[in-house]
Amino acid sequence: MTSCLELLHNRINIARVPFSDRGSRLLVLQEAGRSRLSVKLAERLTALQPAMDAYRDRPPFIRDLCFIDAEGAPLDFEIESWPHLLLFHTHLGDFGLTFHHARALTFGLPPGVTAGLRFHVAPQFWEQTAQGGSFKAIRDLTYASNQPLVCNEITPEAGGYGVDILIAGDGDSAITLSIGAPDAGHSLTPDFTAAREAAEARWAAWFARVPPVAERYRRTYAYAWWIMANNLINPQGSVTYEAMMPSKTTYVGLWLWDSAMHALAYRHVDPELARHQLRAMLSGQLEDGMLPDAIYDEGVIFEIDHPIRAEVTKPPILAWAALKLHETDPDLDFLKEIYIPLVRWNAWWFAMNDDDVDGLAQYNHPYSSGLDDSPLWDYGMPVEAPDLNTYLCVQMGSLAMIAETLGMEAEGAMWRRRAAAIVRRMITDFWDEATGVFCALHDEQPIPVLTPFNLYPLWTGQLPDTIRARLLAHLTNPNEFWGEFALPSVARNDPHYDPQTMWRGPVWVNINYFFIEALEQVGEVALALALRDKTLELIMRHESIYEYYHAETGEPPPAAADIFGWTAAVFIDLAIRASAAQPEEESHE
Repeated sequence: MTSCLELLHNRINIARVPFSDRGSRLLVLQEAGRSRLSVKLAERLTALQPAMDAYRDRPPFIRDLCFIDAEGAPLDFEIESWPHLLLFHTHLGDFGLTFHHARALTFGLPPGVTAGLRFHVAPQFWEQTAQGGSFKAIRDLTYASNQPLVCNEITPEAGGYGVDILIAGDGDSAITLSIGAPDAGHSLTPDFTAAREAAEARWAAWFARVPPVAERYRRTYAYAWWIMANNLINPQGSVTYEAMMPSKTTYVGLWLWDSAMHALAYRHVDPELARHQLRAMLSGQLEDGMLPDAIYDEGVIFEIDHPIRAEVTKPPILAWAALKLHETDPDLDFLKEIYIPLVRWNAWWFAMNDDDVDGLAQYNHPYSSGLDDSPLWDYGMPVEAPDLNTYLCVQMGSLAMIAETLGMEAEGAMWRRRAAAIVRRMITDFWDEATGVFCALHDEQPIPVLTPFNLYPLWTGQLPDTIRARLLAHLTNPNEFWGEFALPSVARNDPHYDPQTMWRGPVWVNINYFFIEALEQVGEVALALALRDKTLELIMRHESIYEYYHAETGEPPPAAADIFGWTAAVFIDLAIRASAAQPEEESHE
């Protein structure tokens, strides 16, 4: 059977997605249309630029990196890629690139020739001001070779320095670039073969742990597992555990509900790594019980000033995720560790986000929903929303199961009563008999937008049959949510529907995952399987794995992040489940 490493041969296109490594914040990319490389940093570096998203537009740490011959002429190359190795085919022979460790890149040179590297390095930030200007740098760069140097020139250039380094290729020649302080215990200048073999062994060990799946899923499955390792970062600053960024290029940091979704996949290969995704977010808990929206090296994000200023968190699904982990790898100590922090978080939602004290929580900032630009928020904040209160119902049901698992039967019963009470309250306040959906409310008035989030209480598993049937009719209506590409994040026949724009119409597979679980819970097994298969097929249509997908074409819109974490995690979990169930499903066909 073809190995994952072989399945990924030439699958990683560094003109589009970064070559990185587990734990690393270094990103190697090919510059557009050129035989040049750049190295970016998956770090916010807010001491340089405090603006929240400034890292997305920051210039590379290293740019114009090219391979040169003995006369200093740049060499054109063709790239061959694996998770552990890039090969650059030139007329002089093959150059190679691998990670020596998280902060060091090692380049191998062709034997028997004099060749080397040229690159430009500069302060990460500079600007002119009315009084003059400023230059700022925060990371050191060290370079060295395991061979004697033929040329080593550092030349001042506009905005920084140019570096030329040449060595006579004699045996296992290498040049290593280390960015930041070198890690203790690592040789600065390894032989290239040793660095490459160590990297290959690391990746092979990672892939050796993944469960088998049906052949039809394996190519995308291998790529998804590559994403799950490639997007991991080591602990640093406020990031207290090894944890996963949603995308090292687009979302630098750890996000709350993303971390719960990432744990779904990690539980299949490394339950402790899965638990770390939850611990990393719980470590940022505030004194009042709130969990922050995001955590990054230099701090936490718990308030945002656009489009309004308010506290920002993300949907409460950590208890639900913790139970998923417990199903595959029971760990009572972990449940004890997280139970009180989760109880405090649940209390925060009702203490700080229920202005009318009616037992239904509200969103005070659009981003706390995770649905940043949904038309549900176009009519003003705060919003009492069926999706939020469904999450809280599911969370309290999960807390009940955790409490009972820990021997606290009375406390478990209390959580079940509270979960049932919130369902009754949603039916009283949100249910609209005329339209047959649960309405979100602003200023006690229904918001005139139809989204799958208006159907979310299906997930509670506690609705009357008549209400459940009407929600299912909406879900399966091709003019609204069903179809080849499902489920759009706004109904197709809603005036707000825009299948190109983030949460205003595209398909998000994490939402599909929640509905698959909801359908299974209410006994709609055939529908759940159909949605599962639609979700897997949508992701498998593409060479890469994206944040969201156009609900009419199935293509990723231009703004959708590439190598996106929870899409990879959902694919992994659904592919494993589909493969395990395949014989049984085929027997019922």
